[in-house]
Amino acid sequence: MSDTEEAPKTAAAPAAPHEVDYTIANPDTLTKYNSAAAIAQRVLAEVTKAAVPGASILSLCQKGDELLEAETAKIYKGKKIPKGIAFPTTVSPNDILTPYTPIASDTAEAALTVKEGDLLKIQLGAHIDGLPGIVSDTVVVGTPTPEQADLLVATHYATEALLRLMLPAEVHSNIAEEKPYKVPTSYVITQTIQKIADVYGCKVVESTTSFAIDRNEIEGKKKIVLAPGENMAKSEGTPEVGEVWGVEIWLSKGSGKVKELPGKRATLFKKTDNKTSLKRESARKTYNEIREKFGAFPFGLRQLSDERTAKMGVVECTRSNILRQYEVLGDKDGALVSRVYVTVAITKSGITKIAAPPALDLEKVQSEHKIEDQELLDLLSLPLKADKKKKKKAAAKKDE
Repeated sequence: MSDTEEAPKTAAAPAAPHEVDYTIANPDTLTKYNSAAAIAQRVLAEVTKAAVPGASILSLCQKGDELLEAETAKIYKGKKIPKGIAFPTTVSPNDILTPYTPIASDTAEAALTVKEGDLLKIQLGAHIDGLPGIVSDTVVVGTPTPEQADLLVATHYATEALLRLMLPAEVHSNIAEEKPYKVPTSYVITQTIQKIADVYGCKVVESTTSFAIDRNEIEGKKKIVLAPGENMAKSEGTPEVGEVWGVEIWLSKGSGKVKELPGKRATLFKKTDNKTSLKRESARKTYNEIREKFGAFPFGLRQLSDERTAKMGVVECTRSNILRQYEVLGDKDGALVSRVYVTVAITKSGITKIAAPPALDLEKVQSEHKIEDQELLDLLSLPLKADKKKKKKAAAKKDE
């Protein structure tokens, strides 16, 4: 074609696809969060039930993941919606604090079994369309000892207190009908949670962190850090209406200081936003599979198609900072530790637990200690959501 010839007309560009609203203001988004959460809670119940003396920790993790995959496959059939595991099943016994998921190719890890009296932290999660429901519970295999009971009761009340301390000012005013209300600082939040822990002889574990959750991201920019350690991340931002959060409580019967546990391989990883060129074939192959299968959600080595290749591949990926590994941590004193994770939605009416462990049965699990501080009791008695009937009555009286 010469310079003077008219260029052929191209077809008009297709209209941009309708942008999906992934905030919880969209009922469809909330439905997906709730669907993922319901699956996570059902699977947590099944794994907890299977955690009996003699069961291998590896088999419990495998069972949980199989159920998560099977349950998510049942919904939104025929629709091009990504779904699956948002957090692989992890089972951390006794002094192991962080999520732990052994691998079959490590004989010693694969042989670990549940024992009578073990204190287990079980965590897992599902996602629908990148919207995750994650949950963690701390359970005792058998009858809790007095020390275990103290830890369980303290964790229960600490979690309930933290949720109430996260209420935005506008929401708190609707619920408590107190004005003005000053949102507590992270220091005040830590002090309050530690007061509860003190009653039961526990410590808040250093740098316990709760994150805001976004689509395809369980560790958003906003975070609440309890008892931040030296040179460690601090809290950023405050919870607001319209947000989803992953709320965590970590408590210890020891010092609350953590250390990396010797002889425990890091088997849990998460992709970062960093980019690099990988040299080894095993690293490239592993990273491509990670990117396709898991996106930015955490994953365990055992979820990859070739566990042995993956063990080699993640080494370069971690050194290059395109993967972050979750070290296996425990209390420096080797003490018992607990962990609870609740996924919550913050709305104008209050905080809703989307995914949460079963409520602790305080009739069966009892401590000889009791919270007597009136400020703490008032905090714990505060509802998480406004009473609509009370609000209607108050409005009607105002109109009279």
